[in-house]
Amino acid sequence: MQTRCHPAAIPLLLKNLGRYLLFLASVFRNPEKFKTYPPLVVEEMDRIGIDSIFIVSIVSFSIGAVTAIQTAANLVSPFVPTWTISLIVRDMTILELCTTFTCVILAGKVGSNIAGNLGTMRITEQIDALEVMGINSASYLVLPKIVAGLIMFPMLVILSAFLSLLGGYMAATLTGAMTDYQYVYGIRYGFIPYNITFALIKAVVFGFLITSISAYRGYITQGGSLEVGQNSTKAVVNSCIAILISDYLLAQLLL
Repeated sequence: MQTRCHPAAIPLLLKNLGRYLLFLASVFRNPEKFKTYPPLVVEEMDRIGIDSIFIVSIVSFSIGAVTAIQTAANLVSPFVPTWTISLIVRDMTILELCTTFTCVILAGKVGSNIAGNLGTMRITEQIDALEVMGINSASYLVLPKIVAGLIMFPMLVILSAFLSLLGGYMAATLTGAMTDYQYVYGIRYGFIPYNITFALIKAVVFGFLITSISAYRGYITQGGSLEVGQNSTKAVVNSCIAILISDYLLAQLLL
């Protein structure tokens, strides 16, 4: 049975994409004086990065531990060396899990927070007040969030990769699946440094998408508190979709 897309879906998608691109243009056009942004960027770095360390740490440690245990449970062939477990944990976490999975979680935490804050400012006319004072509200409010995301997301991904490998080490050695030497040997075997670069490129792209899409959804909010909640949900959904699409495109282009 064939399924057809609703005829209004594609025009609506193109309309939202056009509005999003125009919004980005307004963010980078006519910015405020440079000295205005450093304090705002530092404040956003604290909200985006420091406040997310706890959830990223727990998720990353669990990812590494679960990946190691499941790999060990399915490694039944006596001809496959045991150190393959840590090799698989290394490649899975660095290339995919510690970037895509972590950023999907951050889309829920950071994205909804950005959309909710900007949506509340819009319905309470705080954004209108900035524009009345002659301030480019899009640049003043959104640009620090984007810059902070570009800085903090790669740092969180580095932390995630380290904790994932540590979680795999703890799970593999404490359960007796492999020795310390075997785990370290597997991590070092055939290591490709470019994989780290690829993971950081993905983190930068995902950070830009999450912060800009969430800010766009919050910035265009109209109505009341109900619409703020709806746009926060849309911000998370749209960010996750953008992450998955860009993840495929980056893998296709860079690997």
